[in-house]
Amino acid sequence: MSHPSRLPKDAHPPELKAVWFDRDLAWLEFNRRVLHEALDERTPLLERLKFLAIFTSNLDEFFMKRVGAMRTRAYRAPQPQAIEGFSRHIKSLRAVLLPMLAQQAECFAVVRSRLVQHGIRLATWEELSATQREEASAYFDAHVSPALTPLSLDPSHPFPFLSNLSTSWGLILRHPDTQERMPVRVKVPSNLPQWLPLHTGVAEGELCFLGLHELVRQNAHKLFPGMEIEHGTLFRVARNAEVALDEDGEHDLPELIEEQLRQRRFEPVVRLEFAFGYLPIIRQGLIERFGLSEDDVYDLPGLLDYTGLFQIAALDRPELRDPPWTPLVPKELDEDADLFAAIRTRDILVHHPYESFDATVERFIREAADDPRTVAIKMTVYRVGDDTPFVHSLIRAAEAGKQVACLVELKARFDEARNLHWANELRAAGAHVVYGVMGLKTHTKLALVVRKEGEGLQSYAHIATGNYHVKTARLYSDLGLLTCNPTLTADVVRLFHHLTGYSRRPEFAKLLVAPFNMRDRFIAMIRREIEQQRAGRPARIIAKINQLEDPPVCEALVEASQAGVRIDLIVRGFCCLRPGIPGATEQIRVRSIIGRFLEHSRIFYFANGCDDPLEGEFYIGSADWMDRNLSRRIEAVTPIEPRELRQRLWEILTIALADCRQAWEMQPDGSYRQLTPPEGASGPALLGTHAALMELTRKNCEAPSL
Repeated sequence: MSHPSRLPKDAHPPELKAVWFDRDLAWLEFNRRVLHEALDERTPLLERLKFLAIFTSNLDEFFMKRVGAMRTRAYRAPQPQAIEGFSRHIKSLRAVLLPMLAQQAECFAVVRSRLVQHGIRLATWEELSATQREEASAYFDAHVSPALTPLSLDPSHPFPFLSNLSTSWGLILRHPDTQERMPVRVKVPSNLPQWLPLHTGVAEGELCFLGLHELVRQNAHKLFPGMEIEHGTLFRVARNAEVALDEDGEHDLPELIEEQLRQRRFEPVVRLEFAFGYLPIIRQGLIERFGLSEDDVYDLPGLLDYTGLFQIAALDRPELRDPPWTPLVPKELDEDADLFAAIRTRDILVHHPYESFDATVERFIREAADDPRTVAIKMTVYRVGDDTPFVHSLIRAAEAGKQVACLVELKARFDEARNLHWANELRAAGAHVVYGVMGLKTHTKLALVVRKEGEGLQSYAHIATGNYHVKTARLYSDLGLLTCNPTLTADVVRLFHHLTGYSRRPEFAKLLVAPFNMRDRFIAMIRREIEQQRAGRPARIIAKINQLEDPPVCEALVEASQAGVRIDLIVRGFCCLRPGIPGATEQIRVRSIIGRFLEHSRIFYFANGCDDPLEGEFYIGSADWMDRNLSRRIEAVTPIEPRELRQRLWEILTIALADCRQAWEMQPDGSYRQLTPPEGASGPALLGTHAALMELTRKNCEAPSL
């Protein structure tokens, strides 16, 4: 099957040079905004810890995926200039990142001291009383020591394997009689709680914790009887997570994925982190062992791994966290309503996490699985989590004799093992399991239910912006359309036929499907706005997406700006198009919304000459405006046609554009300026997007008065 041509990875299109912002620097700017949530005094204390952890988690993934892939390409390239270019790029990223890491450490110190005022102490060993040290040491003996495997680093022993994102102590032992020194490595277990709660000497209502890494260090002497520990260096490694798949070989995809998972464990180290007080000889030895440069090494002033703070951020201290939010059930889908009758009455738009995922999307699949009139259920699975009700429903349906077809994307990075497990479970139950189209990732979020109704069959579809993952549905902002519109469901049927069968280039009546027609359709709609502007009719573009990077789309947006079309881009993550450049992007505004929920929904609006915004065109779907989404993935975007649903999308967009609490505006140089509510502000400008949407959802979902 042929696919549309695309630019090489990391290409910098010369046509966009004046307005282009480096993708990796743009990503660091996004993570800076995440870090600012921790720095922001308005953020509750435990939420500040959460954002410190998210900042590190994001950074880990950036090094494993992005830096790892760039490093591999540079060192495999035949030209020596590739390595030089990579080195220069890493230096530029490092220069931006180092001040952010210092801010992270300073912020942790501040939040740590503030938590003490609220009865939560993240103590160091030195701050513990003698009896608390005894309690901690007893815990070490019973629950930690058995899980440790000290490994010698001398020439007579093979160098130990250091797993990805592992934190270790490099210790120097000294024999008290011979004065001989011996280096050893002790890994801090990642599968144990990273903060140990202590109970001795802790007042009622207060909490005291000790970091696991400190517990290991202070009790490490028990692992080496008769030896003295002369020094300890705490370090952490990150490995490349990009392993190329040879999909043209003889092995089937599950075998390739299993091999990829095995290989990934042994991929090269791309980053080394050291805690304050490291021993230079250990540091230099590890740098040489892994073939790294000084630019790949980070000496951190604070914690090495802030992701352990998720444990503390989850403490049941409501006064130190965001106000709780329980997703609400839409009025038309209350528990007494006939779900499929409700969808037949009208299309239903659900907005998570404001509206309940369990009572809408999960219920859609669960009731279809248990309904004797259901003939078939088809779904795409990109990320579903460990204990997923969706797979259990599909298994139940297959065992009941219904036709179940599930496209499981085995190449969903970091979810490969989980998806392979669920694929095997589904196959064992008799479901038809396929792994997508060769050479493409299936990223679209689709479900199809076919039921016997009357003398024929009726199809129902769920077309969404987010994954079928019950946990992230409470944390990510996503949209989904439940519909039985025959034109849309026919398109969904055709797409599933393509995914499970074979067709060279399927045709779709209304769906925008990548890599077939989506980029061309979006560019055509952008250029249509140019024509409307030139004709003196209303022209406007609003796109709410996660990332913006696709050069052809960016070129079209520049043309539209030059023609005078007003363009608002709500881009949560990185944006490679710089706004406000004279003669090019003067009509483009870029803003980012960062807060308690991760903005994940994609909404596209085109005025198309209409005075009434609700008469314009609205779309939602799974794709960002990135080359990978439009060229190398199966994606689906659907039009939203009922006026009442367009009204809801318009409300979401106008709230995000009015936000002066959680919003940041991109500047012409690629930096971002945080907005602040003006004096006398109210509504979304004061509350921010998330609080305003909670308020709106309460209003929309409240029971009608009698």
